Amino acid sequence: MVQVLDIYIDGEFRQSDCTDLIPVVNPATQELLANAPLTTTAEIDLAVASAYQAFLQWRTVPASERVRMMMSYQMLLKEKQDEIATILSQETGKIFADAKGEVWRGIEVAEQACNIPSLMMGETAENVAREINTYSYLQPLGVCVGITPFNFPAMIPLWMYPLAIACGNAFILKPSEQDPMTPNKLVELFYQAGFPKDLIQLVHGGKDQVNHLLAHGRVKAISFVGSVQVGQHVYRRGTDNLKRVQCLTGAKNHLVIMPDADKDQTISGLVGSAVGAAGQRCMANSVAVFVGESREWINDLRDALAVARPGPWDGESAAYGPQISRQAKERILGYIEKGKEEGATCLLDGSECQVENYPLGNWVGPTLFSDIDVAMTIYTDEIFGPVLLAVQVDSLQQAIELINDSPYGNGTSIFTASGGAARKFQHEVEAGQVGINVPIPVPLPFFSFTGWKNSFYGDQHAYGKQAVRFYTETKTITSRWFRTDSATDSASEPNMTIKLR
Repeated sequence: MVQVLDIYIDGEFRQSDCTDLIPVVNPATQELLANAPLTTTAEIDLAVASAYQAFLQWRTVPASERVRMMMSYQMLLKEKQDEIATILSQETGKIFADAKGEVWRGIEVAEQACNIPSLMMGETAENVAREINTYSYLQPLGVCVGITPFNFPAMIPLWMYPLAIACGNAFILKPSEQDPMTPNKLVELFYQAGFPKDLIQLVHGGKDQVNHLLAHGRVKAISFVGSVQVGQHVYRRGTDNLKRVQCLTGAKNHLVIMPDADKDQTISGLVGSAVGAAGQRCMANSVAVFVGESREWINDLRDALAVARPGPWDGESAAYGPQISRQAKERILGYIEKGKEEGATCLLDGSECQVENYPLGNWVGPTLFSDIDVAMTIYTDEIFGPVLLAVQVDSLQQAIELINDSPYGNGTSIFTASGGAARKFQHEVEAGQVGINVPIPVPLPFFSFTGWKNSFYGDQHAYGKQAVRFYTETKTITSRWFRTDSATDSASEPNMTIKLR
């Protein structure tokens, strides 16, 4: 019998009282792996109430003690890395090497959370007025919520709750309903590491569950990663309810190829960044901008892409896995057909891709278009699949202008041997992450993951608040303090200062 996944609320893993379930399938075989519950409103209310009570106790725990527990957790994640990656591969279709890499990037954030005491230090200024000193403290907010996508079911939750918990908050995780088994395992290990019950609540569901969390009075901060449309909804509704919200959303990342770049390194980077994780990542490069004579490499890029073939997660020759769902596959195939209809030249077509012994898999082969007009749908929209566009320009300036005209600003890269070209690109391009001879410039956990334009909405910092307290000191060190604490006085809670990737 196929299992129904537990939720974690009020101190225990338990079955939801709901009657509606969401099937979780292996995208390479369509095998039913589990069912996820649509958590009830009453259960979500209980989860928030339990998290708040846990927060009231947890915020008083010294940072050093919180860190010791987090150190135990990150060690346990390392011990169980292969087990987590296997679950992840089965429900997402990612090849095992990609899955292990994803889990490791999440572990790195848990490691960074172990460094939280040095990041939570406040500031002081002596004699801001005569015999008056000012101190600032970083304090936790309360109950925080993470809404995470299907494409990184381990890494993105681990971007969120380790830092929030280390700062002294409680957390409610609402993972993607398409691959919720991995987050269940992460929360199970969290409590095995010795954390007090109720610090993390785990609820499953869809839009209705998200909307209830966005409106709940006890929820103070929300972090979201996903599509632009959903991110805009989360941001608007969350801020309408006076929450702090950060939303990392869509992308149309460009990689610029200068004529003096290393040809083999560039093509290798392009292939991996375009089709890795089946193109289902916001940092995928979906537009290759060939400058000047580098356009002569387009056919070499086509040949290199043709070698990269999808396959099952444990297949030895697979370069990447299937799309997450049949709907995702059909959407990508629709874009490929649209590109042909709009006049782009399809140099490599992955529409008819098949994988031996896996006839039901959601396969899309590497696809390459050239002769692109910026008004084409395949250029304006985020395809989120293994589809790469080759665009030709005459100069670096034109490449920069092309990127800056895009409504997205998640990440971008340039491949060049020229320090001058690299510096010009770095300083003039409008994108959150910039790579120089690096195809996917994802920052390590001690830097913020960010985005510009339609790739990011909201507060770029994480779950801690800064309370400013004013002290008047006499020579005998007798003191009194005053705090701006009015709900209408924004000075009591300036921008959060512990960064969340």
